Amino acid sequence: MRLISYADKGSISPGILFERGIFPLSTLGYESASSFIAAGDSSVAKAKKLLSEISALDLLQPDAVKLMAPLPNPSKILCVGLNYRDHAIESKMEIPSVPTIFVKLSNAVTGPDTQIRIPENIKQPDYEAEFAVVIGKRGTHISRNDWEEYVFGYTILNDVSARDVQLATSQWTLGKSLDTFAPIGPWIVTRDEVSYPHTLDIRLSINGELLQHSNTRHLIFSVPELVEYISNLVPLEPGDIISTGTPAGVGLGRKPQRWLRHGDEVVIEIEKIGVLKNQVEVQTVERESTPTLAVSDI
Repeated sequence: MRLISYADKGSISPGILFERGIFPLSTLGYESASSFIAAGDSSVAKAKKLLSEISALDLLQPDAVKLMAPLPNPSKILCVGLNYRDHAIESKMEIPSVPTIFVKLSNAVTGPDTQIRIPENIKQPDYEAEFAVVIGKRGTHISRNDWEEYVFGYTILNDVSARDVQLATSQWTLGKSLDTFAPIGPWIVTRDEVSYPHTLDIRLSINGELLQHSNTRHLIFSVPELVEYISNLVPLEPGDIISTGTPAGVGLGRKPQRWLRHGDEVVIEIEKIGVLKNQVEVQTVERESTPTLAVSDI
């Protein structure tokens, strides 16, 4: 099952995308993808039953709406740094002995077929193809043996990074959280559609040139390990995203370095998940001016 969020008539609504069209989850009383996820496995079972019964007349056509990020406002985006050995090496950083966790702020979220907007003052904008896990229910101190019980599904995330900001200090959040620096989508594939998440091919290309190609089998810390480690420190909530890290081939590690440029089309494909496409736009920074007070205003 593919869970989406779509814009139609000025509002964003959740839906299920399948071969014959889009089933609006508002029919079942869900106002957002997050509320559908939080309703638990029973909501998925109910939706699957209805999908087998409805006619085409009850569906929306995909070309009549615009796909948005499947989770437009996730509660937490927890990212794992240096989780592929080859990426840690190309970044000239030590192989981590424990997961390196940082956050991307929710303002960074954008959807498929949207622009990654890069302010002109950012000189080292980079790309990172990542396999992302969407949490399905609240949990703390989760055993790695029970990880699957807490996962709703999987999606794609591009961990766009302003390296000049990120690497200026030891704290990565600001360099990772500019507006549109977290393209997500195009949908969330429910966990039953991916029998094992550690054998998935992952690719990123820009303008047709393949720059990243790996497989989730090369993760240093697996999804069960990440769920256990993070939940032992902070609660995991429905709709949280764990982005599992990027393989080698990022712009930072290439010779010469390859930064995102105006007009680039970035395409990420992950086996059994789908394809996430975005375009790059470098924007002029327009600073807000402070009005000058006249003497008569004082």
